[in-house]
Amino acid sequence: MNRCFNLLDEPWLPVRLQDGRVCDLGLLEVFERAGEIGALAETAPPGLIAEYRLLLAIVHRALSRAQGRWTDADRARWYRQGLPAEAVRDYLELWRERFWLFHPEQPFMQVAALAEAEETRDRQKPWSQISLASANGNAPVLFDHSWDLAPRPIAAADALRTLLGFLQFTPGGLVKVLRDADKAGALANTAAVMPLGTSLAQSLCLALHPPTRAGHEDLPSWERDPPGLAQLRGEPTLASGPNDRYSRLTRAVLLLPDEQGRVQWIRFAAGIALAEDAQAPDPMASYRAGSHGLVRLSFAEGRAFWRDLPALLPDADGLASQPAAGLGWAANLQFLLGGSEQPVLVAGLASDQAKLLRWRSERIGLPVALLASADCANELRRQLRRAEELFGDVRKLAAGMLAETLPDSAGKDSWARARSLFAAGPAPALYFATAERALGRLMALLGSGDPDDLERAEALWQRTLLAAAQAAWQAVRDGLGRSPKALRAEALAWPRFRALLRDLQSADPCPQPSEEVRA
Repeated sequence: MNRCFNLLDEPWLPVRLQDGRVCDLGLLEVFERAGEIGALAETAPPGLIAEYRLLLAIVHRALSRAQGRWTDADRARWYRQGLPAEAVRDYLELWRERFWLFHPEQPFMQVAALAEAEETRDRQKPWSQISLASANGNAPVLFDHSWDLAPRPIAAADALRTLLGFLQFTPGGLVKVLRDADKAGALANTAAVMPLGTSLAQSLCLALHPPTRAGHEDLPSWERDPPGLAQLRGEPTLASGPNDRYSRLTRAVLLLPDEQGRVQWIRFAAGIALAEDAQAPDPMASYRAGSHGLVRLSFAEGRAFWRDLPALLPDADGLASQPAAGLGWAANLQFLLGGSEQPVLVAGLASDQAKLLRWRSERIGLPVALLASADCANELRRQLRRAEELFGDVRKLAAGMLAETLPDSAGKDSWARARSLFAAGPAPALYFATAERALGRLMALLGSGDPDDLERAEALWQRTLLAAAQAAWQAVRDGLGRSPKALRAEALAWPRFRALLRDLQSADPCPQPSEEVRA
């Protein structure tokens, strides 16, 4: 394998410029034009977060070398004036030899030892082994038709971006090379949080982790000695800090380029396993209350992410949520800058053990007051809890109404089927979609700091929940039909539904069934 494709010079990182154009740039040009770049333009959520983490590790190490320690005041200056491009460029040039993608001894984010190891030197895997969006082995993916025995070659830049996302989000499970099983990546089954600015430079300032304490080195993988087989076979180790987390070789991979520099095959084995430390969670991971304590925030099927929004907000007691540390760093900077809103990217991949389920990315604008004040956050938490409780009550009544239309309406199986019919129907999505329309205004009112706005927020959310409940109930009624059983079930359930909404009635009267025209 000869040296080729250096990340500093080759265009591989997709970016969106401020004028809307999308192009690929090398690392040197990315940092030179960081003020002109609006954001990264990677379309795969795992790769998008992994690329931001790579840039953050580079900036952190460059500033540590050039300046040592820095403060939030320094970050505010860089936010306004731009990152110290010369310091970043000098750092990248210093480590240029470690940024060759295809290097015989130290390929970037790979393990050259796999080329000589007895367990891997004669074994090749298709590149789709490291693709979270491709079918491989016994994990088929809809609309993907990859074939392990004859994978289509991909460009080096595509292989690199695929590798970065895989190393961060790979689930734990069987590996069977060097070790029987391996730990998961740093962000496995995580909805990762990245604060955003109006430019790439501002985003990196917002999410930049504090300087490493004196006497402690948090090195990224490219500054470490190439890993050997003994290290790959070793026990899981704690991360030395964010730079280690952002670049941990959670799987040992070696890309095998063909004559055109494309990648069709790889070598693959267990990596440098990451042990989790409850006292030092990932800076981009948030935690919400679960049945047995806090659990890492992920994406759930059929569940809008805003329903878990309180997990991103501070909680004085630490029992309801533990927001990502990166949000706190962004809030501190926004406090110095006098900002009122912090846009946040939430992206990642949900998995169930080794089974990949879904990936998603969303962008949310959070008032800075909600990120900085536990009291404001608790008020939003209370209002969203009201929405969940009301939905639970509506679901229970609707399931009872549906059960009345089924044979043996009081039977356990009929109730189970009724709950399934409700969940599969349009009512849940309609309820939360109706509520979501007022969410932005609700957060703005709660974060304004005006006591009168608290009353306005209360009234707004009351009207919103009333409309959401009525919309969901109407959707269930529309699906009942006009059979005698359906009309009887509706007549029995209607008074209970009216009683449920009694506290919300002052916002908007709820019409009787007879007042509406049925199709």
